[in-house]
Amino acid sequence: MKFKGIFLTALAVVLTCSCTNLDETVYDQVTSDNYYNTKMDVIRAVYRPFEHGYYSVQSRQVIEELAGDQVATWKKDDWWDDGGKWRRLHYHTWTTEEEVIKTEWDGCFTGTMQCNSVIDDLNTLDPDKFGFTEAEFEGLVSQCRTLRAWFYIRLLGMYRNIPLVASSKVSSDTVAQAKPQEVFDFIEKELKECIDLLPAKEGTGGNGTAQGQWTKAGAAALLVRLYLNAEKWIGEKKYTECETYAENIIDGVYGTYSLGKTWDEVYDWQNEDCPEVIFAFPSAKGYSHYVYSGDMFWWTVPARTVANYFGDTKAGNGDHNCKYGFSPSLAPDGTPYTTELGRPVAKFQKYPEDYRLKLYKNLGNSKREGMMLFGYLEYVENGVTKRVVSPTGGYDLYLRDMVADFGSTPPDEVPSDQTSDMLHGDHNSGWRYCKYPFYGDDDEGQMQSDYVEIRLPEIIYSLAECKFREGDAIGAGKLLNSVRRRNYPEDVVESYLYAPEGPVQLTESELLDEWGREFISEGRRRTDLIRFDKFCTGVWWDKEADGDSHTEILPVPRDVLNSNSALRQNPGY
Repeated sequence: MKFKGIFLTALAVVLTCSCTNLDETVYDQVTSDNYYNTKMDVIRAVYRPFEHGYYSVQSRQVIEELAGDQVATWKKDDWWDDGGKWRRLHYHTWTTEEEVIKTEWDGCFTGTMQCNSVIDDLNTLDPDKFGFTEAEFEGLVSQCRTLRAWFYIRLLGMYRNIPLVASSKVSSDTVAQAKPQEVFDFIEKELKECIDLLPAKEGTGGNGTAQGQWTKAGAAALLVRLYLNAEKWIGEKKYTECETYAENIIDGVYGTYSLGKTWDEVYDWQNEDCPEVIFAFPSAKGYSHYVYSGDMFWWTVPARTVANYFGDTKAGNGDHNCKYGFSPSLAPDGTPYTTELGRPVAKFQKYPEDYRLKLYKNLGNSKREGMMLFGYLEYVENGVTKRVVSPTGGYDLYLRDMVADFGSTPPDEVPSDQTSDMLHGDHNSGWRYCKYPFYGDDDEGQMQSDYVEIRLPEIIYSLAECKFREGDAIGAGKLLNSVRRRNYPEDVVESYLYAPEGPVQLTESELLDEWGREFISEGRRRTDLIRFDKFCTGVWWDKEADGDSHTEILPVPRDVLNSNSALRQNPGY
């Protein structure tokens, strides 16, 4: 077992002490006066909100991806309808009682209040008593302030009109909504101040044991997110500010970052050594690894028997399942769909030598190739080649870039029922994907990948978008090419680059497609579609344009409204 970052190191120390020291002080009540007794108590308190923050990314993933055009959860035989809640996300017909919408609200506000509590506590403590310098203590406070800003960015982007609470002495259950501009200004001020207080990354490699801690570049990257979406969130363009902080990060003002050598290095089991990672939540088998949860990447593959394909039967994370799949590019009879949006497989196939298009395979010794699952999934068991079988119906799976009731229909035949929508699919329907590796039981890297929240290509693509919006398509294309080069073999890459370095013309539609390829299923597609004015007006597989734009903002959950009379529902609900 390798320990990653201060989270797991601190946890290991705590567990060791609990096994060897049986002297226990019992308190009737735990308060800041009696909780903080050692240096480790302070560290545990500071990083508790980080553990919650990592856990909370699951609800964001569901909303951002299933409300977008690239990923969907359709009915598979008699699986995965679940009362229509995934259809409602796909169709943008959600209600104020949706569980996942309330989970995101509660998760983010729980995180902000945990941060507030720690910040308030630390502001009353004497650093010297715990063996900290003033600067170190201020750095710990800045960690929580930055994490709190991260939570508020999510809340602003999802709900827009939210309570703003910066003290543990005030409950968000009693406060009225602040104006979006007020929340924006608070986030901006916090992050600018924290950039000065946080450490810069050291060295030219990855974050190493500092994985999971905010740095100057991490706080600056959150400002890039804030400014990139400002026009939608507060009605004011902030692209110039976005460019400034993006250029600072790229130029190494806050530490040295660089691209990984391959597309998948940043997702792999040793990604704490990848220089592309700006901020990631540490993971390890047997400890926190929410990146491999059902609402993240554990359920992006076919159900049950696919464990034979990966050889990860002893991963200890339960069976795989088929929640997520890529929205289809083809009708059941093979006719291509022609919508501007969606069709993610076809968007990848526009550049057919893309390494990510390869069939995912574990190569042994914690190495893999490819990202996609398609066609028959074959594996060898006791010297015999077998195929993964559907968990219902007993047919050999043949994954198609289509959605319909295929059953045992051979790959070269058209099913008798050609209905293709969220209610008519099966386990053969849709390509699946493995962005993070599913290593086998004998591989050291099994379930060791840290969850990457911010990586350098986000900053490069954000800067490219700013330049494109200013009319500099050439400058934007060069920035995108700096990342795209690693996705294709050297002998063909020149034919896939944007002008003037290659023949491909960078249009607004192509820019959005490129965001989709590079960051597919990374919990941001809804936000990107909204920024390009495509979320409500766009059409994709089994999704017509919305009647208006109110679904760009989620509703305040009904239970939350009922518990806080000071809140008002968002327009349109």
